[in-house]
Amino acid sequence: MPAKRNLPSLPVQLLDLFLMELTNWRWSWRTTALTSAITPMLSTIALGSFAQDSGQETLGYILTGNLVMALMFGNEDNMASRFAYMRFAGTLEYYATLPISRVALIIACVLAFFLLSLPSLLVNIIFGVFFLKIPLIVHPMILLVIPLCVLPMAGLGALIGVNARTPEESGSFSLLLTMGMLFIGPVLIPANRLPTFLLSVGKLSPATYAASALRQSLLSPLTGQILIDLAALLGFTLLTFWFVGRKLDWRQR
Repeated sequence: MPAKRNLPSLPVQLLDLFLMELTNWRWSWRTTALTSAITPMLSTIALGSFAQDSGQETLGYILTGNLVMALMFGNEDNMASRFAYMRFAGTLEYYATLPISRVALIIACVLAFFLLSLPSLLVNIIFGVFFLKIPLIVHPMILLVIPLCVLPMAGLGALIGVNARTPEESGSFSLLLTMGMLFIGPVLIPANRLPTFLLSVGKLSPATYAASALRQSLLSPLTGQILIDLAALLGFTLLTFWFVGRKLDWRQR
């Protein structure tokens, strides 16, 4: 009888799956990076043109709101598309035959798309600062804020992908969720210009906490709110990843 084969260590699984995911995008990563950068830039131009005389606070919301769009929702849409494709193409069934865990696959996909989203993030920071003419006050906490901004929406994207009935439904629902979360809380629009109802609903959106954390770590001194923002983002991340892990039909438990 052959000896029982043990699972590779989690770091080995992550590295192998991460490289496999990057290989899938070797021909289209330039288009993906360009597309994810253009939409937030156009939004910055449109909103910034109307708000040039509205003060630094409003311009700061426009900058960080569009960074949220580039960072969070680009990853969400990519994850939704990727997991929907893997479901309907039978790729998940193939992965289930390999000695890997569900968690490793999810994290590897997140890391791959996060890497592809970094050029868009940097371009939109540089462009936004020059176009909107606002100063940056970068805090080292940004190194923790950026990954935590990505994870909740990436988890939601994977959840959409594994639940959608068709790939087209996955894309439509992902777009609807993006538009909803951008406007139900103080993400693109300052809190004092939103109705109380939207502010209350916005507390249920990870985009609200991501925008707040980005504003504090890029544009203004940190306050105690940063701890609430990071805790909320971490909570959303754990919740969405738990749901995705339970939803995936997997043999390696």
